[in-house]
Amino acid sequence: MKTKNTICFAALILGCHMLQAQEVKSVKAGLRINNLPKVEMREKEELPDTDPPEIEFISPKIYLGTRYYSTQQELDLIGKVTDPSGISLVSLNSAQPPVSDAGIFTLRLNLKPGDNQVRIVVMDREDNLREEFFVANYSPPVVSLADRIESGAKYYGLIIGIDNYQDNAISDLENPVKDAEKLYQVLTGYYNFKEENVNLLTDATRAKIMRSMDDLARIVTPEDNLLIFYAGHGWWDENSSNGYWLPADADEVDKTNWFRNSTLVDYLKEIHSKHTLLITDACFGGSIFNMRSAFGNREKAYEKLYELPSRKAMTSGTLTKVPDRSSFTRFLIERLEENQERYLSSEQLFSSFRLAVINNSDAIPQYGEIENVGDEGGDFIFLKKEQ
Repeated sequence: MKTKNTICFAALILGCHMLQAQEVKSVKAGLRINNLPKVEMREKEELPDTDPPEIEFISPKIYLGTRYYSTQQELDLIGKVTDPSGISLVSLNSAQPPVSDAGIFTLRLNLKPGDNQVRIVVMDREDNLREEFFVANYSPPVVSLADRIESGAKYYGLIIGIDNYQDNAISDLENPVKDAEKLYQVLTGYYNFKEENVNLLTDATRAKIMRSMDDLARIVTPEDNLLIFYAGHGWWDENSSNGYWLPADADEVDKTNWFRNSTLVDYLKEIHSKHTLLITDACFGGSIFNMRSAFGNREKAYEKLYELPSRKAMTSGTLTKVPDRSSFTRFLIERLEENQERYLSSEQLFSSFRLAVINNSDAIPQYGEIENVGDEGGDFIFLKKEQ
């Protein structure tokens, strides 16, 4: 039968080509065989995001739940948070830094000495929350008195030495200029006096001294230290109870160019230094300061002495005449050169050579606070350079 042959032929084709999808029809009987594969189109079911975000610190490398040690008060953090759903919140100790598309955030933390707990909270857009912490331990660097002085204060100096006098009636000297130059070298070479901050005046006139004082009043700050040294002729007037320096242009009978103690005191009031030390190798007049005995200092005492403002003076004596070759300045400079300590108070310095001066001259050196110019009980501290 024609129909049967057609069906057999179709079956043969199906058997030989099982991998091919085909459709065969019987023309007369209307038989249809269909072996096309059935494809089920199903939507893929996505599982809900229940995992909290991941967080890490890139810089510095800090591990959550641990202690991080820092010697810097400001801790600059760079971190990264990741989550498939996206990030909705990053909080560190209630601060909420902006987060980039890549999940990067930065934040600066100000630390207090000791342990600082840092609480981190992150949340994704599905409200999955992660809370972590770490401890930042801040140990401030040890700041010595020398560090504090060097970082915030300057040492200024006005060094005056006068040998030659314009008035022939006033005898010239031979050693004050040498002494002034030697002191300048010691201060700038061994101690924290920079050369640009020390003014060396030789054979200075009254006007030049006053201009230098004006300059100091303009540039010295309440954090700075000032040393003023004068070597030359001086005079003590018992009738007026006033002392004088005799500048190079002083006249024996006309006091116009004499430099009065009272003028110096006025300048010391205008120069708002933290500490001022006045050293004079001339007749100065004991009325300008109060005498007091020397004492020994310990390490902790230097900080207390430096904290309180001071206005101190040391002089070679109260004689109306001072010998040209001064034991006072010689021993002063020697002690400064020989000193091996980092800190040396002016009172310690004075105590170290006072007896030597007395034993080698007729002078009795004096030391004390300058009256009525703001002394509060501190002291001038010589800071020796580190070798």
